[in-house]
Amino acid sequence: MMSNLSVTHPLSEEEFNRLSIFLTEIDPSAMNLEMLDGFFVALVCSPDLVLPSEYLPQILGESHAFDSMEEASDILGLIMRHWNAVVKDLARTLDEKSIYEPLLFEDETGFVSGNDWAAGFLHGVMLRPAGWHELISSEEKGGLVLPFMMLAHEHDPEPEMRSPEIPPEKREEVLEWMIGSVPHIYRYFEPHRRAGTRMPLRNKKAKTGRNELCPCGSGKKFKQCCSGQPTLH
Repeated sequence: MMSNLSVTHPLSEEEFNRLSIFLTEIDPSAMNLEMLDGFFVALVCSPDLVLPSEYLPQILGESHAFDSMEEASDILGLIMRHWNAVVKDLARTLDEKSIYEPLLFEDETGFVSGNDWAAGFLHGVMLRPAGWHELISSEEKGGLVLPFMMLAHEHDPEPEMRSPEIPPEKREEVLEWMIGSVPHIYRYFEPHRRAGTRMPLRNKKAKTGRNELCPCGSGKKFKQCCSGQPTLH
């Protein structure tokens, strides 16, 4: 039985590394860890609830299947714990002195692009575009989303979608703009979220029996969902 501490405790550096390696070695359509963090921030900020059964295939890739029940329990447990950490950290931003610190990767030269984080965030937005329309179309607040779009589409393969390349001397400014926008977006949608209840995801058992409900939240039995079948759902 997993303790409440293990369910709610933020991932250690070793656990982040393990999850990152897993994500880079599976389906090519899977998110990397930076994208995952941005994706979760958008989902937690969102006025509309998105269930794990919908967002997990977006993270892992539609065709991914776990090799074993033990692997599924381990990886889903790490993902659940990071979700809970994001929920907790964003809740703190209701205090205007707090900010959210995103997982932004740097390359071997120390360069931080922020492109993947912003792309993950916009991916989360697009799961519920109608719910975000009010903010995006707002003359007063719509600019909060602009830095995410600038970074996410900076190297878009579609020329008509590509945003202008950000000069090196301006990138830090755009990154700070994006990071600073997160708590404002979270607070903007807080009245909308009050209508529902956001419960932490819990992986109640370290191992899941094949006839038990899948820990991903799909409502299906584990043997019919994440136990190594051809698709996750």
